[in-house]
Amino acid sequence: MGASYTRPTMIELHYWPTPNGHKIALFLEEAGLPYTLHPVNIGAGEQFRPEFLRIAPNNRIPAIVDTDPAGGGAPVSVFESGAILLYLAEKTGRFLPHDLRGRTEVLQWLFWQMGGLGPMAGQNHHFGSYAPEKIAYAIQRYVNETNRLYGVLDRRLADRPFIAGDDYTIADMASYPWIVPWQRPQQNIADFPNLQRWFDAIGARPATARAYAAGEPYAKRPTVNEDSRKVLFGQTAANTAR
Repeated sequence: MGASYTRPTMIELHYWPTPNGHKIALFLEEAGLPYTLHPVNIGAGEQFRPEFLRIAPNNRIPAIVDTDPAGGGAPVSVFESGAILLYLAEKTGRFLPHDLRGRTEVLQWLFWQMGGLGPMAGQNHHFGSYAPEKIAYAIQRYVNETNRLYGVLDRRLADRPFIAGDDYTIADMASYPWIVPWQRPQQNIADFPNLQRWFDAIGARPATARAYAAGEPYAKRPTVNEDSRKVLFGQTAANTAR
């Protein structure tokens, strides 16, 4: 029997199976980049460990370390999921057009997700699922805004297979994981037929299945008790400086 071969590590992915974590796994699996996954249990406060804060000073997952950056030299670390997707797209020359118009189309939708779909759906999840007090105004505010953003995406997809046009890009990778839990933010994906067609097509990609399978061992939703609530939602400048 021959010796086993282990691919060299190129990307170290510091990760938890949240929508933002899944974005980066999607890219790495699609691109076939060798990577190692380092789980960061956010419910247990592992995002505050000094070794993680050195690469992710905002104490949020995901973050990466590229051990083989372009041009050589010391490893490069990147935090913020949108910045990571852009970094990886530029590193590989994939999933981001090179021409001005195509690149601009992708980047504006990437930033749309970072500034709109992710934060609004995140607040929706928080007030609907995690907040100790159910504040009707807050819940309705974010349910409505999530619904509006689903509508924006549905209209965008009416005449194109992917968000930026004919090709699958980092704009799609950024948005897809935020649509996966569509029931939690109190949406009905069947109300958005173009969005559902896009959603089903991405879900059927082999790399999507691999990306989500990579997170399965860690996918149990963290129990929100008083201790984990303080870790996840009680952060201030004073108590996160460790």
